Amino acid sequence: MPENFSKAARSPVRHLTRADLFLFLRTIAIGVVGGGIFTVLNMPLPWMMGAMVATGSMTLAKVEMAMDTRLRTLMILVLGVLLGSAFSPEILDRIALWPVTLTALVAYVFVSTIIARLFFRFVAGFDRKTAFFAGVPGGLNEMVILSQAAGGDDRLVSVMHSTRIFLVVMTLPIMFRVIEDFDPAMRTFGASEGGLDVMDVVFLAASAVVGYSLARLIRIPAPHLTGPMIVSATVHLTGLTSAAPPVVLIAAAQVILGSAVGARFAGLTFRDLGRILRLGGTSTVILLTISAIFALTLEAITDIPFESLILAFSPGGLTEMSLVALALEIDTAFVATHHIARISVVVIAVPFLFKLLDRGASKDDDL
Repeated sequence: MPENFSKAARSPVRHLTRADLFLFLRTIAIGVVGGGIFTVLNMPLPWMMGAMVATGSMTLAKVEMAMDTRLRTLMILVLGVLLGSAFSPEILDRIALWPVTLTALVAYVFVSTIIARLFFRFVAGFDRKTAFFAGVPGGLNEMVILSQAAGGDDRLVSVMHSTRIFLVVMTLPIMFRVIEDFDPAMRTFGASEGGLDVMDVVFLAASAVVGYSLARLIRIPAPHLTGPMIVSATVHLTGLTSAAPPVVLIAAAQVILGSAVGARFAGLTFRDLGRILRLGGTSTVILLTISAIFALTLEAITDIPFESLILAFSPGGLTEMSLVALALEIDTAFVATHHIARISVVVIAVPFLFKLLDRGASKDDDL
């Protein structure tokens, strides 16, 4: 793996200052152009995927990118409210089967982690700590933090997870388009045709603020997304509002999130790209294969559609995969809930699994 990446001076996704304003505006402009091109080409989830490809390509071409973590967080709050609006009373008829799939999800996390760890350790040649956290199908931010705390190469973990998220978000919608003949165009996620009234705005804004505050208070994983989604779901299930954030705001959120993913390839060059894609691509195929096995098995047991299960068990990011489900109109509440559960399992259980596996690996090294 390239030394220049591991030794990159600063993260492109950070708390920006006034001195970074030009870089930030350039990043946004490139993301918007990429999203616009993907929209014209009728690509799946165009604003996020287009922004990812455009900013990622420019980053590899040594054009410096910068994304503000505060703005990214704000957009995640918006998306949390949006995801909550996908919860409707109809899901109550299906929720009885969720304990089966959620239990299987725990097994999926452990099986995927062990197999991907073996790949990164013995095929990619990573040190055992970096190999473990690069292989966990968890959130990028959580894995980078845990890897850093354990003494792994957090930058290497970051690029492997960024590559995985990038490839999963790029490939799954296209696969659905080709195999399932789904319309890939971005849905009009926003409010009803009548627009938002004052009370709609109040309920949606309160869902974001109250949800995030409560989630942080009780330490729920991924509070920026989970908290607003839970409160927004409650508001929508109780019929207080049926509105959702405006489509323009959702498109802007996708551009910002996509640009942040693309910008994380800072420190890499096109020469590095071959090995990055080979390792990241192979690990992604391994994880998606495991996801498909679980999805096919659970479809036979529960009769839940395969497309819902594969998205729920896919190794993409929580925010990104929830957006894919929204764009393809595939049981967003089911998909988002399972990805939240996956992050929870990773945050709670994976540190214990790491200690267990690392202790065993240390003994083997001593022999």
